[in-house]
Amino acid sequence: MKLIFKPCIYLMLMLMAGMVTSCTQQEKPKEADTEKEAAPAQANTVSLTTAQIKTAGIELGKIEMKNLATAIKANGLLSVPNQNKALVTSVTNGTIKTLTVQPGNYVNKGQVIATILNPDIAQLQQASQTTQAQLTLAQQEYERQKELVAGNAAPLKNLQKAEAELAALKSTKRSQQLQLSAMGISQSATNSGRLVTSIPVVAPISGTVSEVSAQIGSNVDASTPIAQIVNNSQLHLDLFVFEKDLPKVKAGQRIHFTLTNSAGKEYDAKIYSIGTAFASQSKTIPVHAVVMGDKTGLIEGMNVTAIISIGNAVLPAVPSEAIVSNGGQDYIFMVKKQDAKETLFERVPVAKGVSDIGFTEITPVKNLKPGSTIVIKKTFFVLAKMVNTGEEE
Repeated sequence: MKLIFKPCIYLMLMLMAGMVTSCTQQEKPKEADTEKEAAPAQANTVSLTTAQIKTAGIELGKIEMKNLATAIKANGLLSVPNQNKALVTSVTNGTIKTLTVQPGNYVNKGQVIATILNPDIAQLQQASQTTQAQLTLAQQEYERQKELVAGNAAPLKNLQKAEAELAALKSTKRSQQLQLSAMGISQSATNSGRLVTSIPVVAPISGTVSEVSAQIGSNVDASTPIAQIVNNSQLHLDLFVFEKDLPKVKAGQRIHFTLTNSAGKEYDAKIYSIGTAFASQSKTIPVHAVVMGDKTGLIEGMNVTAIISIGNAVLPAVPSEAIVSNGGQDYIFMVKKQDAKETLFERVPVAKGVSDIGFTEITPVKNLKPGSTIVIKKTFFVLAKMVNTGEEE
């Protein structure tokens, strides 16, 4: 009995030791998992001593309610109204004899930019000279018949006939004068007996020559453009606003915009008209504004990015310096725990809104306690400390 009992006791002790070992091995991974779960929470906090805070110049403050100017962001392009664009054409057909402009030249209204050669216009001038001679005779005959009728020496019908012929000739003369004037030929030159076969083509508006579509020797007529002139002094801004933002947009509101491909300089505009139909197939409505102030560097067709000021609103905001970016996300740092020796900061993701008077609207991703203390100055130092601490770990 003694020989059997002792081995049994030994076997039972070995089994119990194996169970304890097995349980210990199963518990260790759980501790490791707990450590892994705790690691991300530690990555969002960083501690700074009171001395470090003072040396870095870190300042603390609160999230404030600020009266900020609110705005709508929109895209668009620059345009010139049709009344500030002109195609230069000739009033008659002919061959271009001279051409004095090229793209980029600035021209004044009435400036000669080309001349057209057309021998047929000599016939109109000759007809005008003939009409002038007939008009002189008709005027003399009318005066003679008037005197005769007054002295009862001629019947009244002779005076009436002379009066009708005089009126017809005057009408013909006026028509010829208008045609010659449209061609730039003076009536005094025609009456003096001089005939010309070339006529000037003048700029109908002041502006910059954007295109020259003809050349010396080209045959042109009244429907053939010789050049195009654009006056950028009345540049307009056409923006495209989404349907949800339309109720906030009104005539008279100010716009600040920059060129999409060159955002260095800011320009101003003022809304004067709001569209009443959707643009093309998009769910946007065109908003028209006139560009104000300096227009240097602006050309029709340029794409722009604009901010429409729509008023003021009281919004939760922090000093713009309080917000830092890391990995494409914006953050603020909130004081989580503080004592005399050190302060524990927690990094809180936020979404930025409008900026004005040095403050930026924020929307925290997580709810913050009312009156939470945050870093408002030298926030980048706290972020740098957190990043460096994370690398060391």
